Amino acid sequence: MRWNQPDFAFDWAERFDEAAVRQLTENPGDLLRLAEHPDYAAAVPTPDHFVPLLYLAGMAVARNETLDPLVRGYSMGSVSMTCYGLGTEGLACSEKTGAANLPSDVPADQTNT
Repeated sequence: MRWNQPDFAFDWAERFDEAAVRQLTENPGDLLRLAEHPDYAAAVPTPDHFVPLLYLAGMAVARNETLDPLVRGYSMGSVSMTCYGLGTEGLACSEKTGAANLPSDVPADQTNT
């Protein structure tokens, strides 16, 4: 991690994140194929980094839908800030710049939303 570079991404982090976005927006039911990605070991150092996506992909398959990236970006080199929504057509972001910023009207004590 590069603690002093909040908007930086290593090449491997970008490659893996792009592959994850493609998989979840095209065919979330085959999400486990990402385990074969050459950058998987670096991007997913422990299962808890990946398991939440399995739940979301399963929900998408159950609804016969795909997922939309709502937030895109990277932080400190190895952290993807990508967040997905289910049933959120039209809310997806178009920017891919760094860590997500809070809306100006969100109080500091509500920053974990």
